Amino acid sequence: MTPPAAGPAGTPDTRDAETGSDAPLDFIRTIVAADVAAQKHGGRVATRFPPEPNGYLHIGHAKSICLNFGVASEYGGTCNMRFDDTNPTTEEVEYVDAIQADVRWLGFDWGDRLYYASDYFEQLYGYAVRLIEQGRAYVDDLDAEAIREYRGTLTAPGRESPHRDRSAADNLDLFGRMRAGEFPDGSKVLRAKIDMASGNMNLRDPTLYRIRRAAHHRTGATWCVYPMYDFTHALSDAIEQITHSLCTLEFEDHRPLYDWVVREADAPSRPQQIEFARLNLSYTVLSKRKLLRLVADGHVSGWDDPRMPTLVGMRRRGYPPGAIRVFCDRIGMAKRENVVDVAALEHAVREELNRTSPRVMAVLRPLKVVIENYPEGQVEELDVINNPEDAEAGTRKVPFSRVLYLDRADFHEDPPKKFFRLAPDREVRLRCAYFVTCVGVVKDEQGEVVELRCTYDPATRGGSAPDGRKVKATLHWVSAEHALPAVVRQYERLFVDEHPGESREFLEALNPDSLEVIDTCQVEPSVAGAIVGTRYQFERLGYFCVDPESTGEQLVFNRTVSLRDAWAKIARATKMKTGG
Repeated sequence: MTPPAAGPAGTPDTRDAETGSDAPLDFIRTIVAADVAAQKHGGRVATRFPPEPNGYLHIGHAKSICLNFGVASEYGGTCNMRFDDTNPTTEEVEYVDAIQADVRWLGFDWGDRLYYASDYFEQLYGYAVRLIEQGRAYVDDLDAEAIREYRGTLTAPGRESPHRDRSAADNLDLFGRMRAGEFPDGSKVLRAKIDMASGNMNLRDPTLYRIRRAAHHRTGATWCVYPMYDFTHALSDAIEQITHSLCTLEFEDHRPLYDWVVREADAPSRPQQIEFARLNLSYTVLSKRKLLRLVADGHVSGWDDPRMPTLVGMRRRGYPPGAIRVFCDRIGMAKRENVVDVAALEHAVREELNRTSPRVMAVLRPLKVVIENYPEGQVEELDVINNPEDAEAGTRKVPFSRVLYLDRADFHEDPPKKFFRLAPDREVRLRCAYFVTCVGVVKDEQGEVVELRCTYDPATRGGSAPDGRKVKATLHWVSAEHALPAVVRQYERLFVDEHPGESREFLEALNPDSLEVIDTCQVEPSVAGAIVGTRYQFERLGYFCVDPESTGEQLVFNRTVSLRDAWAKIARATKMKTGG
């Protein structure tokens, strides 16, 4: 993400650094720019990315990561990495490590500003004590079901707990005994004393602490009372002197509680919470609960399954981090929820890979081709362009010999109209090689074509004819003697519904054809020794990435994206047929 240049009064220039566009700042950056200009917070900008370590990050988190780190960078500020680790029953070190790896992979670094809410457990407990002393919090004996009942509804006010008017001394005693482990889980909670008749349900005496005997991944068994998220998050921001607490829209109704906590606890700073619409993608689910179900029930191979919208899954599939940053920048910041077409993400990926990926030739379903008039035993090293989009990419040597493999889809014995690829008595061009003509077909006992017999024109070396004749198709190929075997995993979208879960249970919308494993692939020898994560364009087929399961004996490739958005064509055709 390119930071805007500094403008008057220390605020960023609104012009795009690359295009010179005078497009206005988004609403969040407009607020931040005004605060900087007014020297609010002393002109500081301090943000944070505060994930809960209870799962893997997904593309929705990428939007928040890019926003928080981006705003801090653009205004010369800081962005903290802070884990809001207040629920020991769902949090694991595995998630902590994975989240840090994902943020770094996206291209962001928090320096020495790595924090945990658990760092502040003692301070948070002290703030709770202060609220009790001020008569702003009390220990309640109601169980969870009773608390829900007393809370009321959107149309009816809540009722005060019978324990609401306990003295500060009694509440301090009970809260201390809660910490000491004298009471069983669920028997008591600490609640804020705000307003049980408030129109905002979050202000109807929300729970601040609950008893939970569970080992914490950092504090072990030190604590048996844990602070709730709303209490912890607000005070952690204040302790870290955060200036702009950027969060998704579902926390808008929590903002009055956020402000109440930092004000009534007399926290050391007053961060400003600003909400933005979270990312929703078509043909995708981004609910942690649903993603966990996909993993737990075996619908995918794990959190890093390349069909998953997790960052670790996208990394394994071959998505470049720069493309994700570009995508997040393009969709911008909105105040209302909307759904972004997943094709926009795929387009950003395709754009970057087209520019940066070396080209290689691969045949997914090989059909043997013997060039009858090519000398037996002869091998030529042909010069093939690595990337036509990159003038500095140069060329590579690709071996050409008498026996080749073409893709079975590039031959048709009885070609239909507009099929311009290889057919009996038809001439085509082999990429950067020669013109060849099919002169014979060999079939097995079942009548299936298993081999083609062709001739080549030696005068067309390099792929052009000196007499100026033209052909209508250029095919990719590999030399059978030199090709490397590979497994290719072709992925389609995990769901067939544009909005999974909207009209039926989301698992009912799973795409049964989301994964196709092809173990017959043959790839040109230039990919030998390719390291995990290397991305290629398989000419005419799409973009592919070397999978971690690759070995020296067996290459495994994941298809990252197709060369074109085939799904968009399918969707348009469907709408035309249905009148949609």
